[in-house]
Amino acid sequence: MKHLKIGRKNNERQLIGKINNCQICGSAKLAAVINLDHQPPCDLLPNAQEIQEERIHYPINVARCVQCGLVQLDYIAPPNIVFHKKYPYRTGITKMLVDNFRQLAEKTVKNFKLEPKSLVVDIGSNDGTALKQFKNLSMRVVGVEPTDVAKLAQKDGIPTINDFFSEKIAAQIAKKYGPASLVIATNTFAHINNLSPFLRGVHKLLKPGGVFISESQYLLDTIQKAQYDTMYHEHLRFYSLKPMRVLFKKFGFTLTDAERISSSGGSIRVFAIKGRYRPLPNVAKLIKAEERFGLYKQATYEAFRRRVELLRLKLVRLLCDLKLKGKIIVGVGSPGRSSPIINYCHLDPLMIPYIAEQATSLKLGLYTPGTHVPIIDEKQLFVDQPEYALLFSWHIADDIIKKLRSKGLKSKFILPLPEVKIVK
Repeated sequence: MKHLKIGRKNNERQLIGKINNCQICGSAKLAAVINLDHQPPCDLLPNAQEIQEERIHYPINVARCVQCGLVQLDYIAPPNIVFHKKYPYRTGITKMLVDNFRQLAEKTVKNFKLEPKSLVVDIGSNDGTALKQFKNLSMRVVGVEPTDVAKLAQKDGIPTINDFFSEKIAAQIAKKYGPASLVIATNTFAHINNLSPFLRGVHKLLKPGGVFISESQYLLDTIQKAQYDTMYHEHLRFYSLKPMRVLFKKFGFTLTDAERISSSGGSIRVFAIKGRYRPLPNVAKLIKAEERFGLYKQATYEAFRRRVELLRLKLVRLLCDLKLKGKIIVGVGSPGRSSPIINYCHLDPLMIPYIAEQATSLKLGLYTPGTHVPIIDEKQLFVDQPEYALLFSWHIADDIIKKLRSKGLKSKFILPLPEVKIVK
């Protein structure tokens, strides 16, 4: 197995394989957090023919840097496989995300006093949902998206570069559109393969005093709620503010503000400005909260690992008990975060015969990676009326249950996290 050392030699190239050094500070002092075994990439969903040959698995081994505190995967899967051209995810079909991006755009334009026609660039722009909100506020927008979902954004009138972001792409955007006032990376900053060239590109793209905003699932929420379902190959890092402050300073930014948001089960929205500025008090306040919780102590992660292992056993026991009683259990929703649960708990078609997805999903007709559970249109739910529905998008359970109940679903719901429980 190839081992990579993060430093000057690989400052330009993609990182692939086993790494022995922190992705931010380069320290070799990495402490084990949890091992979820080898799993397939969560969005590499096979079709009926491909399940006969699907064999791609990579380790999900989570580690913590003792020096700067970054929690991260210690193995990086190839980006062209993880974010393949047929990547079957659309931001725009999730109301929670649409509402979040609308609020982000309105707040950002107002707080940073962005003038009409200011340039906003979204890295990992998916179907252009976030940029639509800025366009509606008279901003010029450009997206960067490596998968074929970019075509959906282009059809909706969102200029989108169909490629991975790089310093070269940054230079092309700046040459064609001028410097950006704002660059965003929402639910993608943890996906970035090599932070060094990425942040150099963002720095070159922004005008002096320009703002880089990232949204990532927050490590504090991940540990508090035992969200092992967020630990998959796309998420190379699990951010907290203390290491992020180190990261941004290293590349000529100041982490000036941050706020916790409810998106994706608990996220952190971070504001970094190009240049040297005085951080707002909220940054120090949140870092102190992280320290009080114990985010920088190994004992916290040992307790997290034990809790996750117990939750796994509880879910498997509940499902086995119900199946032995002859009950029918199906899955509801197939987000990326469903894959760690399905593979870590070994949930195959014997346990859940299918997973129901909304009609607009790009995953219909495909199968879960690893265990090959078919993903079908949710209309079948209302025909079958299964006794139990395992809800993988547990973090928005209230909205989903309300919606499905209004359509006539009578099933009881099983929530896998943050505690295994049945909702009648």
